[in-house]
Amino acid sequence: MSSAQTVQVKGLNLENDVTVTVTGSFEISTDNITFGTTATYNHTAINVTAEDLYVRFIPGTTDLGAQTGVITLAATGVTNQTIDLAGTGTAVRHNYQTFDNQRIAFGGGFNQTVTNTYALHNTMSNIEQIMMYVKLRCPAGGCNAWDVYANIKVKDAASGEFYEIGRYITPYGVDNSQLARGFEIDVTDFKSLLQGSTELYARIETWGSDGWELSVEFDYVEGTPDYEYYAIADVITYDAWSTSGVPYGVTIDPMTWDLTKTISIPANAEATELRTIISGWGHATPVDSDNRPCAEWCFRTHNVKINGANMFQHNMSPIGCASNPVQPQSGNWTPDRAGWCPGMAVPVRTDTFSTAMNGSTFTFEYDYQNWTSDGGTTSGQTGAYYATSTFVVVKSTTPIVKPTVTD
Repeated sequence: MSSAQTVQVKGLNLENDVTVTVTGSFEISTDNITFGTTATYNHTAINVTAEDLYVRFIPGTTDLGAQTGVITLAATGVTNQTIDLAGTGTAVRHNYQTFDNQRIAFGGGFNQTVTNTYALHNTMSNIEQIMMYVKLRCPAGGCNAWDVYANIKVKDAASGEFYEIGRYITPYGVDNSQLARGFEIDVTDFKSLLQGSTELYARIETWGSDGWELSVEFDYVEGTPDYEYYAIADVITYDAWSTSGVPYGVTIDPMTWDLTKTISIPANAEATELRTIISGWGHATPVDSDNRPCAEWCFRTHNVKINGANMFQHNMSPIGCASNPVQPQSGNWTPDRAGWCPGMAVPVRTDTFSTAMNGSTFTFEYDYQNWTSDGGTTSGQTGAYYATSTFVVVKSTTPIVKPTVTD
C-alpha cells in the first residue's frame, strides 16, 4: 500500500454538495485516517476554502503489475471532474538467506556436500508462492571447469529423508552472475517442509579444490494460495548424484531400482499432482541416427503409468542450450542435451491429475523408453543413467497429511 497523495477540492458558487468516488485499486479519504471508495464535501465549506482529498494505492493479491483507476467529483448542476490514477502492484516478499557464499569443492579441506539448519518463514496461510534462487560465484583462482550435477534438498522431519527441491547444472568455468538472482526455481510444492527451523542440504558434484561459492535464498510471496495446506511424499528418489540414477539400456534389478509404487491419497485432498526432475548422463552406445549417445544426448520420451496405463509423458528433448543467458561459457555449452543444459536449472515436470484423487489408492510406474545398450561408450565413462526424483503432492483447504507410498 502506498502513502497517500493529496488533491485539493475547491468550489466556485456551488449549490450542492460534492460526491467523490474512486475506481480500481485505490482508496480516498478526507482526513488521511479513514479510507474508502466514496467521500463527500459540503458545498458551502469548499466554496470558501479548499479542502484536501487523500488518495492511496492499495493493490490486492490479484492486482499485481500496472493498474489504473479514476477519481470522479460530481455535484448536481455542474460537469463531473475526473482525475486519472495509475500504480504498479508489487507482491510482498519475505526474503531468507540460507547458504551464503558457501565454498563447495573436492579436496583442499572442502567437501562436495554441506548441510545446515536455517530459520525460515513460519506461517503459510497467506503465502502464494515460494521461490528459490541459487547463486554461484567463482572462488579466488576461478570456477571449476566442468558442467556438473548439483542440487538442493530439504529434510522431511517425519521420515528423516532429504527431498530434492531443485536441481541445476553448473556452467563451464564461469559463474551465473548474468542472472540477477541466479537460477530461479519454484519450490512452492514443499511449503509444508520449508517453514520454521529447516535443514537444507546442498551438493555440487565438482572434482577439484576450486569448486564454487554457493548462495541460496528464498522468497515467500504473499498472496492468496491455491490451497492453504500442502503435503508431499517421495515416490522415487534416485537423485544423489549424476550416475546414481537409474541405469538405462540394461536389465535392472527391481529390488535395487524400484520404479513401481502404490500411492494412497488422503480423503480430504482437493488436488493431486506429481513433481519430477530428471536428467540423463553417460555416453553409452549404440548412438542414435544423429550420432547421439545415451543418456546425456539421446532424446527419449518416458511414460508415467497410473494403474498400468500411460497417463503422463516426459519428453527428454532440447530446451535451447544455445540461448542460455549464462554465456559465453568455457566449454561445450551450446549443443542440446536430453532435457537440460549447462548453466541452467533442470526443468521441473509437473503432472496434475484431472480429478482430486481423494481417498483413492493407485499404482505408479516410471517407464523409461525402451533402448538397449551394447556396452560401449563414446567417452571414458561407461553406462547411461537417468537421475530421477518424483514426489506426490496433495493440496487442500483443510489440514492434510502426506500421502502414503509403499513398494
